[in-house]
Amino acid sequence: MSSALTHRERVLLALDHRETDRVPISMIGSFINPPARARLDAYLRRERGMSSDAYLAEAVDLRAVAPRYVGPTLPTGTDEWGVHRTAISFGADAYDEIDNYPLGEMTDIADLDAHRWPRPEWFDYSVLPEQIAAARAGGDYATWLYFPTNPFEASWYLFGFERIFEAMLETPELVHTLLERVTDCMAARLRAALEAVDGGFDLVYTGDDIAGQQGLLMSLGMWETFVKPCHQRLNAISHEFGTRVIYHSDGAVTAAVPGLLDMGIDVLEALQFDAAGMDPADLKTRFGDRLCFAGGVSVQHTLPFGTPDDVRAEVRHLRTTLGHHGGYLLGPSHAIQADTSAENIVALFDTALETVAG
Repeated sequence: MSSALTHRERVLLALDHRETDRVPISMIGSFINPPARARLDAYLRRERGMSSDAYLAEAVDLRAVAPRYVGPTLPTGTDEWGVHRTAISFGADAYDEIDNYPLGEMTDIADLDAHRWPRPEWFDYSVLPEQIAAARAGGDYATWLYFPTNPFEASWYLFGFERIFEAMLETPELVHTLLERVTDCMAARLRAALEAVDGGFDLVYTGDDIAGQQGLLMSLGMWETFVKPCHQRLNAISHEFGTRVIYHSDGAVTAAVPGLLDMGIDVLEALQFDAAGMDPADLKTRFGDRLCFAGGVSVQHTLPFGTPDDVRAEVRHLRTTLGHHGGYLLGPSHAIQADTSAENIVALFDTALETVAG
């Protein structure tokens, strides 16, 4: 295999289940937490005379693109859905946490009618062709559309996490209608984004966390009834334009993978192998002929608490197991956390950058 592949060529070959010069590297669904990023930058400037931006630009094969918000002015901390978040410190930095649910007191469909729903024209899609052209000109990167299509999560952000599960049992029609309204909004803006570039993204990022550390958050039957149809509808739009779908869920999702395939995903991310029943060899053996994978390097155990040798061993194991005959974009299993050393982050990317023999 020639080593002269561009970033995009490497990704597209892997998505076609073909071998590449090295495993493609993805940060889809991930980022490096600011304190860890600052340590990485200091380390690279000291040890290699380069910035973290320059290092990651060479390593990571995909670039995110997104439309620009041009809608009504939003209050500080409030998103276009009306959900407000507050920064909660964890010492070194902070995460934004929801502190109110706009539909938290909803009791009937009239409350949905009164809510101000985001409109597709609140976003400027004309910037997308420019962003794709810049990604191609600046290194021929593969591109992925970051424009959240997460109907279940967006619905509980509006309604409340515990309440949505209660309502699935007590007032199911209300939940169906809520999910339908949210999916309507997402479908309209997804179609507008795809039309703006004639399907020119390599991947559309979608997701809904449907699992925790020990198993699914709901029964497969409830997921099939409430959530799966929303994603089937959204995925059909992406496939109409010839664009692959990458789907994110944390946790122990193995039991749901057949249904995820059925609803039309092409790539499963984030591969939290610290969760119960998540095994890379099992996933590759059972589903690797029909499904690609992304992520996998543990942000719960190996990256924060292992040694650089541990990180290198895990990267090589995942590259061999999931990347056999292509079909794998290597990356962390979620955000690289603040307590992760620069040496471990460099071990991840340096090892992933190794050229595959033969």
